[in-house]
Amino acid sequence: MKHFRKELWFEVPVRRAFINITPNVEQCIAESGITEGIVLVNAMHITASVFINDDEQGLHHDYEVWLEKLAPEKPHSQYRHNGFEDNADAHMKRQVMGREVVCAITGGQLDFGTWERIFYGEFDGKRRKRALVKIIGE
Repeated sequence: MKHFRKELWFEVPVRRAFINITPNVEQCIAESGITEGIVLVNAMHITASVFINDDEQGLHHDYEVWLEKLAPEKPHSQYRHNGFEDNADAHMKRQVMGREVVCAITGGQLDFGTWERIFYGEFDGKRRKRALVKIIGE
């Protein structure tokens, strides 16, 4: 059994964003030489997420609106966590969107449904953060 590890780094210039990282993960699979196995992709920061969904701008907008209703950024004073930082809402948004995804690799490709793509969700941007790609297989 072979394994491969790589960190993907992001510096999102805004507070919140959804980035399609499917091509990055596909490049990692190619670099790994693994053709049958699994890939784990997880956010390495508590205010970021990795999830699978459709790459459709209307849906991304709907996520933004929905998440802001669930955990509004402001007023910052509504959260006990806020004090040194103002990112309590980002922690909650990450909790809803999830930490990681695990995907099958078949024939050297992500074994996906038609519209599935992997996204990095940033909820407290404007600083350098990373996601881990770990591939195990043969």
